[in-house]
Amino acid sequence: MENPLLIALGVIALIIFSSLLTVTQGTIAVVTLFGKYRRILQPGLRFKIPIIEQIYRRVSIQNQSIEMEFQAVTIDQANVYFKSMLLYSVLDSEEETIKKVAFKFISNKDLMQALIRTIEGSIRAYVASQKQSEILGRRHELVDSVKNQIDNTLEMWGYHLIDLQINDITFDQAIIESMSRVVASNNLKAAAENEGQALLITKTKAAEADGNATKIAALAEKEAAMLRGQGVALFRQEVAKGMSEAADEMKAANLDTNVILFSMWTEAIKNFAEYGNGNTIFLDGSAEGMQRTMKQIQAMISTKEKDA
Repeated sequence: MENPLLIALGVIALIIFSSLLTVTQGTIAVVTLFGKYRRILQPGLRFKIPIIEQIYRRVSIQNQSIEMEFQAVTIDQANVYFKSMLLYSVLDSEEETIKKVAFKFISNKDLMQALIRTIEGSIRAYVASQKQSEILGRRHELVDSVKNQIDNTLEMWGYHLIDLQINDITFDQAIIESMSRVVASNNLKAAAENEGQALLITKTKAAEADGNATKIAALAEKEAAMLRGQGVALFRQEVAKGMSEAADEMKAANLDTNVILFSMWTEAIKNFAEYGNGNTIFLDGSAEGMQRTMKQIQAMISTKEKDA
């Protein structure tokens, strides 16, 4: 006959063992009493009343992700195909939040179906208001629009959207080919505009260079002419000074100053002959011509002396 004490100890040990459970890290256990919500159990070694308390569900509070593929139609009737990744998690570990997550849906499959359909509906509504040519450039606006629309809905279910990534956006083959042609034509147009601008810049710079060269040449010519004029003026001053000194010395020696004029006349004829380079120069070489020329020079000298 078995010992009653041993049987009692065995029953007690069985009851204690069945009342212990482990809640793993990253999950929260939802406990029901006779099918009605009782409490939640945080991670660690926990106790429950054997037989009458049951673990209804273990809710994961870790981040979860799903991948989605679906189709949408733009306002100009172009088919757009999306591949996206959804990252979400339980809103927090508070009791009310865990109750929503545990009892809003019959199973996790139903949650996933509702979540995917909600996001698809938001994306399709946004795409339906846009043109096909605008979709690719508004990827971030699309994500922001979806987040703003479904955040409140997810919070009602006890979840929140962490991130939504649109990984791939494609179109029908005919649309892709037409887009390629548009891009190619735009590139050709841009290249032509750049070439035109480059040619304009080249011609402008060349004109500026020519203008600057002409300006520099004109300034150089102006300076050279000024220097030549100053040289001629200085030469004439020195000639006049030398003639004046020679005339004064001849007067002091009681010599006729007409000798100077005669010497200038003969020197001029000599220079014409030496440096004429074959040019024909007509001079009145007669005595009367020389006298007229000397009288003219004397008149010029007399006028200069009177002015002085």
